[in-house]
Amino acid sequence: MATFLYRIGRWAFRRRRPVGAVWLGVLVLAGVAAAVAPSGQEEELAMPGTESQQAFDLLDERFPESNSQGAEARLVFRAPDGQRVTARENRAAVEDALGTLNGGRQVASATDPYGTGAVSEDGTIAYSTVTYTVDAVDLTGPAKSALEDAADRARDAGLTVEIGGSALESEEEPGGTTEIIGVAVAAVVLVLTLGSLVAAGLSLLTAFLGVATAFGLVSALAVPLGLTSTVAILALMLGLAVGIDYALFITSRFRDERARGHGPEEAAGRAVGTAGSAVVFAGATVVIALAGLGVVGIPELTKMGLGGAGAVALAVLVALTLVPALFGFFGRRVLSRSARRAARRGDGHPHPVPGTPGRAGLGVRWARFVLRRPVAVLVVAVLGLGAVALPALSLELGLPGDESKSVHTTERRAYDLLSQGFGPGFNGPLTVVVDLSGTEDARAATDRVAEAVREVDGVASVGDPVFDRAEDTAVLTAVPRTAPNSGETKDLVQTIRDTVPGAGAGTDTDVLVTGTTALNIDISEAMSDALLPYLSVVIGLAVLLLTVVFRSLLVPVKAALGFLLSVGAAFGVLVAVFQWGWAADLIGIEQTGPVMSLMPILVIGIVFGLAMDYEVFLLSRMREAHVHGASPGEAVVSGFRHSGRVVAAAAVIMISVFAGFIGMSSLTIQTMGVGLASAVAFDAFVVRMAIAPAVLALLGHRAWWLPRILNRVLPNVDIEGGALDGRVPAPATGPADAVIPRLPVGRD
Repeated sequence: MATFLYRIGRWAFRRRRPVGAVWLGVLVLAGVAAAVAPSGQEEELAMPGTESQQAFDLLDERFPESNSQGAEARLVFRAPDGQRVTARENRAAVEDALGTLNGGRQVASATDPYGTGAVSEDGTIAYSTVTYTVDAVDLTGPAKSALEDAADRARDAGLTVEIGGSALESEEEPGGTTEIIGVAVAAVVLVLTLGSLVAAGLSLLTAFLGVATAFGLVSALAVPLGLTSTVAILALMLGLAVGIDYALFITSRFRDERARGHGPEEAAGRAVGTAGSAVVFAGATVVIALAGLGVVGIPELTKMGLGGAGAVALAVLVALTLVPALFGFFGRRVLSRSARRAARRGDGHPHPVPGTPGRAGLGVRWARFVLRRPVAVLVVAVLGLGAVALPALSLELGLPGDESKSVHTTERRAYDLLSQGFGPGFNGPLTVVVDLSGTEDARAATDRVAEAVREVDGVASVGDPVFDRAEDTAVLTAVPRTAPNSGETKDLVQTIRDTVPGAGAGTDTDVLVTGTTALNIDISEAMSDALLPYLSVVIGLAVLLLTVVFRSLLVPVKAALGFLLSVGAAFGVLVAVFQWGWAADLIGIEQTGPVMSLMPILVIGIVFGLAMDYEVFLLSRMREAHVHGASPGEAVVSGFRHSGRVVAAAAVIMISVFAGFIGMSSLTIQTMGVGLASAVAFDAFVVRMAIAPAVLALLGHRAWWLPRILNRVLPNVDIEGGALDGRVPAPATGPADAVIPRLPVGRD
């Protein structure tokens, strides 16, 4: 691999103009495709194979004239203080507003609150359910405007009106102040690390090109593939983070090779052949982990995984081709100012071989500190991460609803009004579907089911049954006494499923519980069940891949255990912030609740690949020094001397990018930003820079041991670029490409 990538790096350097033109053309085509494509819209989560999804499918089959998962809105009316919505003038205002909706385009019906009993006991709050003939994703702008206009008519009459339901749900738009701050921090870190505005700009430029291309492709494919805004934002988040990091790793190695005395083209080839090999491996692990999310069985999660994997794959291609091409365009300006001054003076110093002492920077001093006290560092780091991970034992999964939105949104205010007027469970009704196929007395069987549901502890009320035309299916609406995301409601759903089907008393009646609340519960349970198997697969994959890369057994086991610690600590942070409310005000979380059910698996999939990034870039230099004869301690110091600063900078950049998304209004994106930023911080600075060197110091030479049979069987991927050691550096081609005097590695 190193030799193949070496050739790609030299080819891209020589053919920099065609390479740059091709990538510019790809960017333009992606932008044009996104501009002319229709905009995608949000889709409801689905979980094939669950009872709730089976019930939805049955409803679509038996009630073809309706849409079981169609768009729905609730217009909630509250009378002015001291008045009732049943007063003549208020009732007239409500009926006038609803009259503008009935018969409207895409509107199936708008219920009359006075005819359906949808008025609170104190008479201050009423609601109308507006159903549509299409899904929320297909609801047109005029249909949404008509709903808002109806609300405005009632407001003009003095009523308080809020709109809940799925009809007005909007996509989360990328971009904002916090994201800009995150990118600005990344730019500052790049300048401080590389000591060159050009080198920092190169990393940002290539990352932006890859992200813009990925974002354009996701936008262009949004409608045909059903990609949502969350897929686009995940692609943006991951593409930006890994794109900057991958360019940074290759740029840093290019400068290192130039300091060794290689000409520009040779240095570009060697940088891609060595650091590029690590980029390919790290990117491949991210892609595999994200693509593996498809095994969970949730279409939306599969799309998120594939969208993120595509953005990472683009970032790898850009790093391997466009980055070395830009080396050719920018020339010596990629180097630090001190290296350029040394070139003009013509002075230099002998280049130290791997593992020999050089300038003792912060990374080297830290490595030596860990080598002197490996047990103490290991104990403190493990106990610290363990303490942070303790809240994860209380992890509860769920899907956010209107109750998690800001109080400034009409959906949240509608939720609060309905809870106030009709009880907390009213916002999460359960749909009980009774399949009466083969039942002789359908209505009697339905009555028995309804009575059995009413007798279940925790059910506030059960509505009258609605039959299809053939009377082989009945639908009951059961309102729980507790809120949709509460543990009591989850237990209630399970109780109905366990006890009510027996109410058929010898009939062939089949009872299914569905609705948004039940579907959310089913998805959360499925995600909980899939968490350990998916984690086992990821850990197994990590051990296998790292065994191939480092040709060691103990190093991969250490890396996998460290990954578990960092992920556990990240879960602890999610629980503390989003369930317990610690520091929730700082990031604008107004309502605590269960952690979004998609997050744990998503964090595992993403952080797995990113953790392998730091493991590979840091330990590959250690193994390189070990192979060249350095002692175990010297190899650790060499790894920190060559890669410690760059890995730390890469981690800070990635944390900044992820943290930049915490300020968005979407709870999903906020949770993702907090989880990924904390996981990267724990993994990079605690696991890879504290636990890893401490364990290597304790293991000594045993760290790099591999049984002979595995040594013969496993392929040699040569991620350190050993095959390039025998190559003769290409001669310099002119003054602009003059060979840089040899400088100690790690010195700017």
